[in-house]
Amino acid sequence: MDGDPQQPRPPQLRISDADRHRLAEFLREAAGEGRLEVDELEERLEATYAAKVYADLVPLVVDLPGAASVVPTSAAPAPVEPHAPASSSYVALPQPANSTAVLSSQTRKGAWVVGASHTAFSLMGSVDLDLREAVFTVREVVINANTVMGAVDIIVNAHTQVIVEGTGLMGAFEQSRDKVAPDFGPYSPIVRVRGFALMGAVTVTRKPMPGQKRGFLGRASS
Repeated sequence: MDGDPQQPRPPQLRISDADRHRLAEFLREAAGEGRLEVDELEERLEATYAAKVYADLVPLVVDLPGAASVVPTSAAPAPVEPHAPASSSYVALPQPANSTAVLSSQTRKGAWVVGASHTAFSLMGSVDLDLREAVFTVREVVINANTVMGAVDIIVNAHTQVIVEGTGLMGAFEQSRDKVAPDFGPYSPIVRVRGFALMGAVTVTRKPMPGQKRGFLGRASS
């Protein structure tokens, strides 16, 4: 950056969707380490996806170590290094290993911890797993989704890769049409969905982050 006073400084520069996603992952990891409570994480994630310029992001991370790696403070942004999944106990976040609905429904959304695998089963009921704000302890997660005359609906964000390997038996086991354009990066999490749907449906849908609206051609707008 030169000395031209008319040239905008980094705090006034507009941020990209990649910037928002990078900061969101940083906040989730901070919550996984016990640095943020659940309500704090949800508030900061909402503010992250509503942010317009770098200056809007500073208050969200100023009290967290390593903030300079996601909110650059100089003309040349600091290189971003991948954060390893938090290994400490996630005392502030729910960590369910399974979700079950028998003639009922169960919903998991917001900030919650997903381990290496999660089992979802519905019998004449419905299970909704919203992974958009979830904290992943490993990069690749396996969801074992099974339903009999019921439904299992899985929601992921634009940055999550999905591999659907299940089978529909007089039912559907599929990834539906994206509601937001995929935006993968080198550290994007991977969700592998396995199982069966007997006279029911297991469906994976890509949607914008909570609080975001769909933009032109399905791209989320801030």
